[in-house]
Amino acid sequence: MRRAMRWMWAATALPLALAATAARAWVGADAPPSPATPPVPALARTWPVGVRPPVLRGWEPPATVYGPGHRGVDLEASAGDPVRAVAAGRVSYVGRVAGTGVVSVRLTGTELRTTYEPVTAMVRTGDEVAAGQVVGRVEAGGAHCGARGCVHWGLLRGDVYLDPLLLLPPWLLNRGPSRLLPVLGVPLPEG
Repeated sequence: MRRAMRWMWAATALPLALAATAARAWVGADAPPSPATPPVPALARTWPVGVRPPVLRGWEPPATVYGPGHRGVDLEASAGDPVRAVAAGRVSYVGRVAGTGVVSVRLTGTELRTTYEPVTAMVRTGDEVAAGQVVGRVEAGGAHCGARGCVHWGLLRGDVYLDPLLLLPPWLLNRGPSRLLPVLGVPLPEG
């Protein structure tokens, strides 16, 4: 009886463990990179929109391949704002997906691809772009963020979605170093 129960447990637990491992790999879950999964290099030189735009919705990896989640980040932006390539690369796709303008850039020297939407493209498929180069403008009426305007910024390695904020180096992601300001009206210590 015990042997049969162990076999039944192994027959159900192993496929579930393998499925969970595959799902984590597909969504790029926050796990330490293994030798087979290279880390995302912080090679961005600019934000896609603005100087340091508010993140309206962050990256929420789905628990399963087709599960609910958010496969990118939404950055606050207004219709007509320029959308810039975060790093150098080649435009791999320009077009509409589900009625929304999309620009996708394969980043030079990596297996990574960034996507920006809703965007009216100012580049064509095959164009080389530099970091900071305008690739399009935010489209009006994007329904992704409701009444607030935004750009959805995504990052993929093959078919695996990753957190695009990992592309940003600390000096772009954070507000920068602390600055000491003069203290006025405080007497100097004696002696």
